[in-house]
Parts: sequence; structure tokens; C-alpha cells
Amino acid sequence: MTPKEYLHQAYRLDHRINSDIEELNRLREMSVSISSPQLTERVQTSRSTEAPFVRSIYKIMELEEKINAEIDLYVELKSEIRGVIEKVENPDEQMVLRYRYIHNMTWEQIGDELHADRTTVYRWHNTALRHVTLPENPVKI
Repeated sequence: MTPKEYLHQAYRLDHRINSDIEELNRLREMSVSISSPQLTERVQTSRSTEAPFVRSIYKIMELEEKINAEIDLYVELKSEIRGVIEKVENPDEQMVLRYRYIHNMTWEQIGDELHADRTTVYRWHNTALRHVTLPENPVKI
């Protein structure tokens, strides 16, 4: 795993968590909606005794557990990434890495924050990646 791939994991995990939260919100909306009545005659040999929304509640609970586990992993990964970035000696390189991989800022936003043009930001970023030392057992998603 390259330093860039390692540092970029937090961004991907953040998007995965946000996607799961959107899915959770849709499930919650569906669980409280009223289903339409069945107007056709239905013959059923075995009848389920649980309410129709119970399956939705189980799915919601499973997804909440998954999201909580992902958030725990995200917090651990961000903490580890902060430690890796702090070991980079040059403060400009450190700030580029921090803004990019901790705060998920765009290159333009980083340039504005550091009062540098895009070329300088790219140069600092490339140099910083060469100075990054990955932990022995890095968190992998």
C-alpha cells in the first residue's frame, strides 16, 4: 500500500458511512409509511404473525450496528493518519497532508488556506508523500 492509498482511505470510508446513513434514512422513511391495501384475494397456507414493519426494524438495527462499527474504524483511522502526518517534519508539507486527508479539502481550498498556488501545493504534496512513513500495522478498510 502506498502512502497516498493509505491516507486516502479515510475519504473513502467517510463517503461509505454517508452512503449508509442515507440508506438508513430511506429505510426509516419506508418503515413508517403506510402500505397500500391488497385488493385481490390471496390464499396463504401459512400466515406470518409478525407485523409487516418488523423486518424493516431489523434491517434498520443491523445497518445502525454496521454504521457504528464503520464510525469506530473511521475514528481509529483518522487518529492513526494524524500520527503519521505529525511525523512529517516540514510544516508546509504537514499542512497540505492535514488539509487534504484530514479535512478533505480540494487543492484550490488548500492553496487558499496556505496562500500558495496550485503548483506549489502539488509540489509540497508530492514531497510530503515521500516523507510519510506508514505504521507497521496500518488500519485497512
